[in-house]
Amino acid sequence: MRCGAIVDFGGAYREEMLGQEVIPDWKGQEWNPEKPDTYAGIFHFHFWRFGEWVDVVIDDRLPTVNNQLIYCHSNSRNEFWCALVEKAYAKLAGCYQALDGGNTADALVDFTGGVSEPIDLTEGDFASDEAKRNQLFERVLKVHSRGGLISASIKAVTAADMEARLACGLVKGHAYAVTDVRKVRLGHGLLAFFKSEKLDMIRLRNPWGEREWNGPWSDTSEEWKKVSKGEREKMGVTVQDDGEFWMTFEDVCRYFTDIIKCRLLNTSYLSIHKTWEEARLRGAWTRHEDPQQNRSGGCINHKDTFFQNPQYIFEVKKPEDEVLICIQQRPKRSTRREGKGENLAIGFDIYKVEENRQYRMHSLQHKAASSIYINSRSVFLRTEQPEGRYVIIPTTFEPGHTGEFLLRVFTDVPSNCRELRLDEPPRTCWSSLCGYPQQVTQVHVLGAAGLKDSPTGANSYVIIKCEGEKVRSAVQRGTSTPEYNVKGVFYRKKLAQPITVQIWNHRVLKDEFLGQVCLKTDPEDLQALHTLHLQDRSRRQPSDLPGTVAVHVLSSASLTAV
Repeated sequence: MRCGAIVDFGGAYREEMLGQEVIPDWKGQEWNPEKPDTYAGIFHFHFWRFGEWVDVVIDDRLPTVNNQLIYCHSNSRNEFWCALVEKAYAKLAGCYQALDGGNTADALVDFTGGVSEPIDLTEGDFASDEAKRNQLFERVLKVHSRGGLISASIKAVTAADMEARLACGLVKGHAYAVTDVRKVRLGHGLLAFFKSEKLDMIRLRNPWGEREWNGPWSDTSEEWKKVSKGEREKMGVTVQDDGEFWMTFEDVCRYFTDIIKCRLLNTSYLSIHKTWEEARLRGAWTRHEDPQQNRSGGCINHKDTFFQNPQYIFEVKKPEDEVLICIQQRPKRSTRREGKGENLAIGFDIYKVEENRQYRMHSLQHKAASSIYINSRSVFLRTEQPEGRYVIIPTTFEPGHTGEFLLRVFTDVPSNCRELRLDEPPRTCWSSLCGYPQQVTQVHVLGAAGLKDSPTGANSYVIIKCEGEKVRSAVQRGTSTPEYNVKGVFYRKKLAQPITVQIWNHRVLKDEFLGQVCLKTDPEDLQALHTLHLQDRSRRQPSDLPGTVAVHVLSSASLTAV
């Protein structure tokens, strides 16, 4: 995006900016002809940077040539707020030149403190896949209705493509602001009211205030005859070359290549809308000769160093929850003049881990999700995950790169997100008296079969017990062949004491014991997957009970093996 265009784009959202943090006390900063002595010639603006709102102060001198503003300007000769915001933003970036090639997604975050989600319309095939397109429209509608900002653009692949005007009137390389999203009722009078047909439509604005869409539903098109006068007035339809126009969402997906949604995630409890729980943590990729202290291991392609990266654990406490994760590296655009302004290629992987994990990962587990890797200031991922415990590993693409980052995790209920700093249980003054772990064992209970039958099937769950520690699965209802897929990791002092896996049937008054197996682990056991018959709890001579359980066991004398 060229210099000034970012703030031109923000101009489409003047009301939102005035009502939020960007222009604090805008009425108090306005020139008041009745109180000229209160004007100090300075202005305050706020921008969200790296987890906090930064106050930027500027004077009222604006760059001009021949008495005309060089960059951002209004059609009204007496309106300067947009040029002033641009100057403040340029100061934050280091200079006006640092705004050249600016990223729309980053700018939306700077102006809102929200979370930007880029969507590739071409790669997602939204133009031809109606079901996916309808789902995307509902998400766009929700973001807009809750005060979020949205942009649409057409990729300019080459420098020659930049600002090239297409036959349909759209311009490549321009970020169009989405100023309205609605389902438009077709027809006239009572017929329109009772008619179920509605059209998904979006109003866009070219921030340069000209060059509009000339296809269906453009300002003077015949399609508007299908909409009543009252509906047109409600939509604010105007016939003038002001850069603002309507398109069907199908045409948006056909002609544009990218959409960016910037969500303003609600974390207030006093709201009728969905409330998110946010965890915000700062971290850094740092180099060190000691592998246990190195925190710059690169992506999963570098298997020898991948687990040396920072690691963060969080919990999904509902049966299934939508999780939003954003990682943002510290902005570097202010150092572009020194040749240091390029972003690192960053991304992250998410792994489902043991229910009781407290220490850093050292081996691969089930990958639950992963982001793209890109040299962008921020990377976003939206994912649905089942109940359990997860580890996020944010990385640079190549090992050895250093930099600071901000991790933001949004869930429906508190996730208890925190950094994993220790590789193994710490040695304390009590270790010599109480003992120190001699072995680490990971127990993965996959499922069971042939459990004691009942008219409605078993509502079973599994408990893994080891040296006073327990890990319990969720209840699997109405089946005698449940899939538990639950894992526990145990740092063991008493190797002669077996690990017990018990299966219980959940009942209203009292749970019923269905059977157990006792595991004696051996680090040399190469066949770690076992299918074992359930037995009763007799210590002397246990007898078999109905059912088997499938267990995967991994043990090692090295506490950093899993």
